[in-house]
Amino acid sequence: MQHSFSVASLNIHKGLSPLNRRVIVHDLKIELDALKPDVVFLQEVQGRDARHAKRFADWPAQEQGHFLAGSHWPEVHYARNAVYEHGHHGNAILSRFAVESTANDDMSMHRFESRGLLHAQLRISGRRVHCFCVHLGLTERVRQRQIEFIVETVATRVGSDEPVVLAGDFNDWRNRVEGRFAEVGLVDTFTGAGRKPPRTFPGRLPFLRLDRIYVRGLVVQEARVLHHLHRLSDHIGLFATLALRRDLA
Repeated sequence: MQHSFSVASLNIHKGLSPLNRRVIVHDLKIELDALKPDVVFLQEVQGRDARHAKRFADWPAQEQGHFLAGSHWPEVHYARNAVYEHGHHGNAILSRFAVESTANDDMSMHRFESRGLLHAQLRISGRRVHCFCVHLGLTERVRQRQIEFIVETVATRVGSDEPVVLAGDFNDWRNRVEGRFAEVGLVDTFTGAGRKPPRTFPGRLPFLRLDRIYVRGLVVQEARVLHHLHRLSDHIGLFATLALRRDLA
């Protein structure tokens, strides 16, 4: 017997359109409400931005993770990574399921690029499921060190029989992460569904495979690209339906 749940991942570009001309977080909220994933992994979530609040009349007063969650996702966990004089931004996980604990590990490798690994332990149908939301660095050397950190974290912090979902913007245009993640049992959802990982950046004419959802200890029932969201970010979002194997409980 299996119990299914759905996840979505998207780099929301700080709630602005691809060219930063308008606020799209209101439209994104409508789309997410219609999509209804059980767990949402968001990158480039704006927690506060005094400049944008002055520039745009429709800029939300709330941190964007809580604004997007509304009443649909009772658990909202935002982790600020980059902090500056006029605000801060980071990653967020929205969940319909109870969250047992959260942690945000600093993966910044230099002071010019702040990154974090947001870890939420969810309780889904009686099982603990580890959810990680990431946005990796822009250079190969930095990404390799961050990948090592993620692999070590999964290996040491997660039980061997506990399911894992790792989602986000990996900036991995050279497709270098697969081998290292395989060492701890992580498989791309599209690979698990017998398909090639999709191109997700830039949104209107994607040619780079930057955004991924990896899983361990879960059955991939569906993996698809949210093409209709391309107008709401410079990235295209991903969606997957996953199943817990009850015989492993």
